[in-house]
Amino acid sequence: MQHLDPRAAHAFLQQTPEAVLVDCRTEIEHMYVGHPVGAEHVAWQEAPDWDIDPDFALRVQRLCKGSVERPVLVICRSGHRSLYACEALEKAGFTQVINVLEGFEGPLDEDFHRGTRGGWRFHGLPWQQS
Repeated sequence: MQHLDPRAAHAFLQQTPEAVLVDCRTEIEHMYVGHPVGAEHVAWQEAPDWDIDPDFALRVQRLCKGSVERPVLVICRSGHRSLYACEALEKAGFTQVINVLEGFEGPLDEDFHRGTRGGWRFHGLPWQQS
């Protein structure tokens, strides 16, 4: 597994058109908080139970048209859930798995707010809300 900060991940996506960016956050986060432009949504876990989706890797494989060789970048809120999702993809046989460090919103600051110290949005990378 590789790890790229948001700027490096964005550059990688620009240079590697076959790569897939997977947003593994919940549907609510993806829709209302926002998401990177072009990100495909495949939730790692979902409310209310917060059970990990046992078909997560299969859903990502469908996005990749069945290929486990396509580069897959995974982003979440802060880079933690995506780490576990990347591990699951590797266990499923994916060969080019990249965790996006800092995630979409970045780490908490001293006031327990996100978006002030890092993350995709903090770095001014393309994003949108539904």
